[in-house]
Formats: sequence, structure tokens, C-alpha cells
Amino acid sequence: MRVYFCLIFYQHKTVLQIKNEKFAPVYFNVVILTIPEIYLLSALGFCLLVQLYFSLFVHLKLAATVIDDVPQLSKSPVSVIICARNEIANLQQYLPAVLNQNYPEFEVVVVNDRSWDGTEEYLEELEKQFPKLKVVKILDNDKFIAGKKFAVTMGIKAAKYEWLVFTDADCEPESDNWLMCMQQPADENVEIVLGYSPYMKKRSLLNALIRFETFFTAVNYLSFALKGMPYMGVGRNMAYKKSLFFKNKGFAAHMHIPSGDDDLFVNAHANASNTAIRINPDSQVWSEPNKTWGGYLRQKKRHFGAGKFYKPKHKFILSTQIIIQFLFYILLISLICLPDTRYIALGILAFSVIIRSFIYSRLLKRLNYGDLRWWFPILDMILFVFLVFNGFLSIFVKKVQWK
Repeated sequence: MRVYFCLIFYQHKTVLQIKNEKFAPVYFNVVILTIPEIYLLSALGFCLLVQLYFSLFVHLKLAATVIDDVPQLSKSPVSVIICARNEIANLQQYLPAVLNQNYPEFEVVVVNDRSWDGTEEYLEELEKQFPKLKVVKILDNDKFIAGKKFAVTMGIKAAKYEWLVFTDADCEPESDNWLMCMQQPADENVEIVLGYSPYMKKRSLLNALIRFETFFTAVNYLSFALKGMPYMGVGRNMAYKKSLFFKNKGFAAHMHIPSGDDDLFVNAHANASNTAIRINPDSQVWSEPNKTWGGYLRQKKRHFGAGKFYKPKHKFILSTQIIIQFLFYILLISLICLPDTRYIALGILAFSVIIRSFIYSRLLKRLNYGDLRWWFPILDMILFVFLVFNGFLSIFVKKVQWK
């Protein structure tokens, strides 16, 4: 069998044609890439590797972890703290579910932060029905800095038990075993418990984006906590010791920042030995999502502002995730536009989507967002565009507030 090689040169490309005389003619074209194309593909491959590192070696840990059963006995009394500002509708809808928890000894401390919508009157009536309810009222006063951190601090001071469980007025526990799951763990060294709070499903693109973004945030902070590097929690569902709060002077280090009563506190005081997570379905708390794009942007602006005060190592990790995702899509689009690298880039994209879809589909189902599994690739790209837009917006819009 003889094989003939014919090299045809044109411009800067080299095409290799191979002819087999014994069999039917078969021709192969081998394209020699330019140096810039090789660099771009190498950069895309590097971004893919980093992307897969977080998926396979960080997030997969959460998908594989065993979910603890609901404890059958209570360990110690619990104080639930809820801050409310003009939340009468949410309190009427969701507070009874908190007050009727299946837990032998607990109290619910509701901090009424200068409300004028009838919240005060409603809570006064509810106090007569539920001995477990304690209402703390904050009045308008120029002597203190208004904001959620002050309200949370007042709630903590009023709490009579050591173990504090936090949620919001617009949140509803998945079951009456929520406090059983979020109580003080048997390990006395655990001072912080990070819970999970999914958003309720509505029929809109905004709702799908909110739930998808919340899912990735939760996957990230829960997975890193499992790896011994807790960096944040969400105030809709978390718990910690009262003594930990006062030992570290509460929010004194970041009282001037409007947000961060949850994530900045955890970022400053959580470590590998004193932090645990809870993802049992009974431990979850459902939240009302924003219904407008403007409200959602303001919420993300608050979160973005708090993130700038994380520990340097946490900021590096989170920034790396965002930058790598940004570069991955920019390089991908650039290479798809070039005829000689188009199919290689599409192959890399397909490989990334297949691997990540396998992992995140399991996690979406585990974290009560199973309906989003089929939209994963599309929502992933939409979320990327939104985060970039919100990042630029946060540079120019400085004013943020709680309510």
C-alpha cells in the first residue's frame, strides 16, 4: 500500500492532503493554527480547568455529602430572631408557622423597626395569643444609626437563650421541624450553623434567574464550609451562639456598612472547627423573591457592597470564580467567530456543559430547584451577563439601604 502526500501552501495556512491508492480516495485537511489562535485556545482550556476544579473538587462535595436526619430530641432552648420594618402582610402570613414549631422550649423575638403600617398593633394582638412571642420596639431616634444591624443587635440583647436562630419576616419554614434541625449541634465546639433558604417559585424569567443565582450562591458557601473554609451565610436561615456575638463585639467592625449582618459576621468569625451546615429539607426556609428587576438589583447591590469587606483569601477565591467565568465566555465567543477554531471551541463548550450539567442537576434537585435542571446552560449564560452588568452598575450606584 502506497500513500502519497501533497502539501499545498496558501497564505499562512498549511493543508495536508493524504491519498490512499489501494482504497477509495480519502482526503484529510490538517489546519496549522496561528500563534494567536493557539494562545486563545490555551487560555480557554485553562479557564475550563479552573471551572471544572470548582465543580468537581468543591461543589461535588455538597452533592455527595450525606444529609443528616431530623433530630428526635431537643438539646437546649432556642431564641428565634426576626427583624421587621413595615412587614405586616408577611408577618400575618408566615409568623404563625414559626410560632407553631415542634420544639419544646423556644421564644420568638420580633424586632419592630419603626414600622407605620399596622405592624405594631398586629404584634400586640399576637402576643396575647402566643406566650412564646416577645416584641421589641424601636422608635425613631437620631441617637442611633438606623439599619438592620441595629435591629438585629436589639433582638439579640432581648433574647434570653444562648442559641440564636435567625430568619426574616417574609420567610416560611418548610416544616414544623425547622428548629429541631437548626438547634445547637451535639458538638459543643460548633458555634455557627449555616442553613439554606430557597426562593418560592413564580412564573417569570426574573424569578428563574433569582432562584438560579441563589442556588449557585448557596452551593458555593455550603460547599466551602464543608471543605473547612466557611465564608458567608444568609440571614434568612442561620444560627449562632449569643456568646460568640458579644465576645466579638457584635457588628462593631462593620456597623457603617448597610448590609452584612449575616455574611460579614460569618466571614469574620466562622472557621473549619466551629461551623456546620444543614440542608435537610425540614431545615430549609422558603423566602419571597423580589418581584421587580429594580428591587432585585438593589438587593444585589447591597450584597456586592458587603463582599468587598470579606477576608482577602475569600475575596481572591470569589473573584477568581467570576473572572474565570467571564474570560471563559469571552474567549469562547472570540474563538467561535474564527473559522479555524470554531469547532474546537464548540467542543470545549459541549464538554463543559455535559460535566457541569451532571453535577448541578443533582444539586438543583437536592436543593429544591429541580425544575431548573433543564434550563441550566441557558440560565448559566444569562446569570453571567447579569452579574457582569450588576458589577459595573455597582461601581456607579453608591447609595444602598435596608428598607
